[in-house]
Formats: sequence, C-alpha cells, structure tokens
Amino acid sequence: MSRLSAELKKPSELSAAEREAWVSFTDHNDELASPYFRIEFADCCEEVRSDTRVIVGRKADQIAGFLPLQLGKFGYARPLAGPLGDVHGLIVPPGYDADPLDYMRAANVGLLEFHSAAGVRQAWRNHGVVQDGSWICDLASGFDAYVDNRKKMSSSAMRNIRSRQRRLEAMEEGFEYRIEDFRPEVLSTVVAWKREQYRRTGVFDVFSVGWTGKLLAALLAKRSDRFRGTCSTLLIGNKIAAAHIGMASEKLSHYWFPVYDPDHSRVSPGILLLMEILRDAAARGEIGMDLGPGNYRFKEEMGSYQVPLWQGCVMTRSAPCLLRHTADALAEGFERLPVPGLASFPRRAMRKADKLAAFYAW
Repeated sequence: MSRLSAELKKPSELSAAEREAWVSFTDHNDELASPYFRIEFADCCEEVRSDTRVIVGRKADQIAGFLPLQLGKFGYARPLAGPLGDVHGLIVPPGYDADPLDYMRAANVGLLEFHSAAGVRQAWRNHGVVQDGSWICDLASGFDAYVDNRKKMSSSAMRNIRSRQRRLEAMEEGFEYRIEDFRPEVLSTVVAWKREQYRRTGVFDVFSVGWTGKLLAALLAKRSDRFRGTCSTLLIGNKIAAAHIGMASEKLSHYWFPVYDPDHSRVSPGILLLMEILRDAAARGEIGMDLGPGNYRFKEEMGSYQVPLWQGCVMTRSAPCLLRHTADALAEGFERLPVPGLASFPRRAMRKADKLAAFYAW
C-alpha cells in the first residue's frame, strides 16, 4: 500500500483539481452531508481567521482526502471554526476509513483537539474519549411524515406546538414567517439577543471574540448550489419575535443560532419558527436538519434520532503532545487524592481553559 503524503494549504490556495476532488467527495459520501463539510464553509472560515488550513493528503499522486482545521503557531490544531464546529472530520470518498493521525504525521501537525468528530468511522473512535450524539430531524420522507412520526414518539410536544400555533393565529397584531430574511438588522438582533442570553446565564460570550460575528456575516453572504447561509424570522406585529441563523447544504440543514423575544414566550415563537424552517427544508428536498449535540428537551422531542460524535485528541510525537501528557498526568495525580473538591479541580480548570483558548488563534 502506498504511503500517504501531505501538504498544508489555505483553502484559497487549493488548486482547481483539489477543489473539484473536495466537491466530488462530499457529493458522493452521505456521511459528509452536513454544511460543515462543504468547501464553502472552509472558504468562509478563511475570510475571518488567518489560521485556517487544510491538510491535503495524497497516495500515489492521487488526492486521497482533506483534513480542514485551525492551526496554531505551535502545531496545536483544532477543528474548523473551533468551538463553533458542531461536527467535523475528514473529507474522503465513501467507505474510506482514513486515520487523521496519518494526515497529521505527514503534514507535521503535532496535536488536534476535537470535540464533535463524526463518529461513524472507527478512526475517530480510536482517538475519542467521550461520546456524544447530534440530534437529527428526519425529513427524508417529507415534512408530513416527520410530523406523523413525532406525534407517535412525542405526542404531548406536538400537541403543545399546535396549541401555540393557535394562540399565535389568534393574536390581533398579526404574524408573518420569513424563511429568508437577510436584512442587516436580523443579524444584529440575533447577536445582541444571544449576547444577553450568555450574560444572563453566565455562559462564555462567543460573540466577544471578533471573528465569530464576522463568520456569520460571511456565511449569510455565501450561496451556491451546495451551500447557503440561512436566516429566518417570525414577526409578530412587524417586530422580530424569533429568529434563527444557520446554514445548509443541498442535503442537510444545520440549526445553529436561534433566539426569541421572551415577551412572546407564551406562543413559543422559537419552536414555531423551527417547524416552518423544517417545512421549507423538506420542500427543498433536504433529507434532514441537524439540531446539534446536547441533552436539551426540545432536541429530544423534535429529533428523530442521534448520530454519534466523539471528543478526544489526536497526538503525534511533538512538543505540544508532551505538554498535554504532562498536564494530564498532573490532573490524574490530583484525582487520586481523597479530597473530592480538590481532586477534580485541575481537570475542571483544564477543560475551562481549553474551551476559552479554543476561540482564539494562537
């Protein structure tokens, strides 16, 4: 078997043949249906982050695959878009179970910390330590079939949605769904309401980092046959009651940044808007919508099934890996101490520091 060779490139440096191969791999590999795997997403990441790179793998001078990532100055890599990457993996032909370690060794990349690698393939599971799952709304048989299935599996949730829709229809102010609403004020509203939500709940404000808002703007400006940024609203009395910014491939939509006005919580505007977005996605011929990972009640009620995701680390023999091993050994030493609070402190501190650091290019 021929040995893998690799080179690092920015997405904009890919040749026409390499871009065609990327498109061909995603077109023919159903495991790569997510918009996260489209080359247009990598292009948008490069627009807002200078550390966006792609490992281009070759065997016998033939393009074997691509591993997109954010590459730090010291060989410490993270998935494309860092913490905003809800799913990531290798761009390869169908049935090809490539190992990311081979790509990293060939390209001299020391360490890849991943949090949501598509877990269908054994290669990622070999490097994973924590398993999660992403909820999928199955639209392969159409919107009505999806709703019928949800009525059987989550009958009370569907009844509540119908009740909220009747309340909405009874409101004197009137309402309007806009599946494509690219007015600048919608983006600014989503960012402002999300930032307020983060402040209120004590969660790290992802929009305090400059590139994240710019990424949403870049995605909304990007449209092709295989990729589009999405922006939808529910207006009540000509004012935004709920909005959502996400993205979609020709096969699968991704639910990403939803917001709603708490003053209209009695009609659950966010869920009602989601239902209309699902209806539109099915009408476009998409096979589903990815709600992302997380044990949220609405995802469990709306999702048809889960696909596995893995969190872990791919390491080569390098300085970043030595530091990582040292930190892990320190944490494991503390975990053996007979003091519960102190025993878990280093590991928790490492996870928090790693999550914050992941938003920055370094």
